[in-house]
Parts: sequence; structure tokens; C-alpha cells
Amino acid sequence: MFDPQTNAYLADLAANNTRDWFTANRARYEAHYLAPAKAFADAFAAQMERRSGAPVDIRLFRIHRDVRFARDKTPYNPHIHIAWRNPGAALWWMLGLEVEALVIGLGCFGFDKDRLDHWRRLVDSPAGAELKAITQGLTGAGMRIDPPSLKRVPAPYDKDHQRGNLLRHKELAVWNDALPLSAAYGDQAPAFLAAEMNRFEPLRQWFRARF
Repeated sequence: MFDPQTNAYLADLAANNTRDWFTANRARYEAHYLAPAKAFADAFAAQMERRSGAPVDIRLFRIHRDVRFARDKTPYNPHIHIAWRNPGAALWWMLGLEVEALVIGLGCFGFDKDRLDHWRRLVDSPAGAELKAITQGLTGAGMRIDPPSLKRVPAPYDKDHQRGNLLRHKELAVWNDALPLSAAYGDQAPAFLAAEMNRFEPLRQWFRARF
């Protein structure tokens, strides 16, 4: 599982983000990044399978960056990102272990066209009022929601729509930034963080009933 050596490795990678350094420190990558990430991903999936009563898919993001169209040509991501979801679900449970921060969340990486149209119709309907109350409850409890993708409310909806902020979203993710790094460490971390995900459950259930 993760431990302080994982974050020490991430910090050193951030300070020495080159292929030569990565190759010279491959053993550290395998011992303190790859192995604990896979172990945590599997253990957390088992927790969420039990809690949700359904299978859970795992997405472990690659350490290698796609630099083809990026100004930043550093080759590696100095963080660990993992996502899980029930097969076919709109939302993913997410974890980000950064150099000096732990973030967990629930959200989607982007609505496809059909889901985006469906999302906007829902937000415009009475169900949108329920969603607005859920998101306000989450932010009121200290959660963070990613800013909307669009600057303006999309047509054909009124620019002063009472849920215009939600209509401007083309994806939705809510995050808990308040947990200490130590919450990710040790064999008890998957169970503890799975329980913390319960704070997002009203949003997941809203999506589960409609997507």
C-alpha cells in the first residue's frame, strides 16, 4: 500500500523529471509507485463492490505523459491518479495522490453528445432543482466542484436560467481536498477512503437514477 516513501518518490520525480533519472530509479518506481498503486486499486475496488453491490472497473492512469501537443515536455506525471466505477455508470470514484496532497472525488471525465443533451434536459427539468440542492449541500460541506466548461449558458436555454451554472458544465466532478496525506497510507486506507466516498453518495444516486 501507499506510505511516505510513495510521496518521497513523487517529490523526487517532480524535481528530476527526465528519462535518465526515471530509468536510474526504476526500482523505486516499481516498489513505491506501481506496486502500491495496483494493490490500493484492487483493495479499494473490493470495498466499493461491497458497498455498491455491483462489480467495479479500475482505471489506473499511466505515469507517462502525452507530450505530442504540450508545451511542457517533461515525460512523467509526478502524481498517481486512479478511478473506479460500476460498469457503464456515468460517474467515477477518483483518487489523486500528489506530491503534497491527497484528493478524492466523484465525477465524469466528460459527457458524450447524447449524455450532454440528456444532462441539459435534466438540469432544465424539476430534477435539476434536486441536483442544485445536492451540489449546494456538497459545497456547503467544504467540497469543491470543478468550474463549468462554458462561459455562457448554452442555447436554447435562457442566459438567466436559475440553474445556468449547471447548464454551463460539460462534465461534472466534486472533490474533497481536506484529507491528510496519511489517510492514503497503510492497509486500512482503502476502507477508510471508501467510507469517505459516502459523502458523495447523494450525487451518485441522482446520476444512477437518471443516466
